[in-house]
Amino acid sequence: MSKKTITMNDAEIVRAIQGKVEKDKPKIIKFFRDILAIPAMDSKIGPVGKRIAAEMKKLGFQNVKFDKMGNVYGKIGTGKRVVLYDSHIDTVGLGDKGAWKWDPFKGKIEKDVLYARGASDEKQSTPGMVYGLSYANELGLLDGWTAYYFGNMEEWCDGIAPNGLHVREKVKPDYVVIGEPTRMQIYRGHRGRLELKVMAKGKACHASMPHLGDNAIYKMSRFILDVEALNPRIHSDPFLGRGTAVVSIIESTSPSINAVPDECVAYIDRRTTFGETKESVLQELRSLPHAGDVDIQEMLYDTPSYTGDVFKVDKYFPAWCLPESHPIVQAGLETRKRLGYDKKYPFPFSDKTDGQAYRWDFSTNATYWAGKANIPCIGFAPSNEIYAHTVMDQCPLGELTDATAFYALFPHILGKKIG
Repeated sequence: MSKKTITMNDAEIVRAIQGKVEKDKPKIIKFFRDILAIPAMDSKIGPVGKRIAAEMKKLGFQNVKFDKMGNVYGKIGTGKRVVLYDSHIDTVGLGDKGAWKWDPFKGKIEKDVLYARGASDEKQSTPGMVYGLSYANELGLLDGWTAYYFGNMEEWCDGIAPNGLHVREKVKPDYVVIGEPTRMQIYRGHRGRLELKVMAKGKACHASMPHLGDNAIYKMSRFILDVEALNPRIHSDPFLGRGTAVVSIIESTSPSINAVPDECVAYIDRRTTFGETKESVLQELRSLPHAGDVDIQEMLYDTPSYTGDVFKVDKYFPAWCLPESHPIVQAGLETRKRLGYDKKYPFPFSDKTDGQAYRWDFSTNATYWAGKANIPCIGFAPSNEIYAHTVMDQCPLGELTDATAFYALFPHILGKKIG
């Protein structure tokens, strides 16, 4: 049960939350710096997960534990409705270490902005989610709710962690908030992705007599030109935009540099938009003029997690989009308004939108929650997605603490919207 029954009106609730955030600001920022300082590359999230688990236990979360895959989660509240806050706590690598002008884990603070690996993608949502849910519990804002924080690995296969949590751990939320960076805005969708392997088989022979062989690279190149020409014809959604097809890797095998290659493999990153399916995308590619010269194969993710767990999923990550009228989207917009963020963080977008909620350009764990499991999601978090995976990885500390207030108030507002 929540520790309090609500006796305050909404204005008093907002003031109470903001008072708690202001009082705990040093703790929230320290927690953020602590988890940034722990490397979590290549999905090795064990150590950072332990630090988060310790903070959750200190703040009153129940059943804090790691799942078989190695993701950390815990719940707070005992209501029938379930809301889950999803934050991936792994990061990409450092890339060229010489390009960093400061220690990427210790980071630096300049003009109230913290720069470090993972500061925007996506450790920045964890402190606010954990502290925010603890405030909601203390103030009675979780009456009727069970809330989960879920810190997971996502960078190498988005959606796999929630899939495992949902199917194996039987955590079944009614609503999900994704903590990928949104500039303190509400996001309500993004394109999906299908990863494909394409193989062309040829016949090797001596390079001095190419007419005796069948060059697999030439066969593949004709198909690749078909893919390039396809892009302007791919389906487009008014809100999410057009799907895209990119040949991202190409490899070949040949007996030697002096031989005609007998095999060529290419990989395609096919971004899907709302209204496309895996089947429609495959049919489109298999209908290209030179598709008969190649074998187009679906791909499977079966890489073990850092615990050694293997959870096989196909590399299809559906697009998803909620209408702005959906209760969870409206609850997110209303929460921003109650906190004054509609004025403090005004809507910065004008393209391809019909309201005050936007979209990501990249994909997130919502490919599973919303795309496969059909569970309504929104995105809300500090920082800007343009800094993800760059040496300018950063988060404004004002946004970090302001997001904490949002995460605390949101379940209360959502409860009102859904009745």
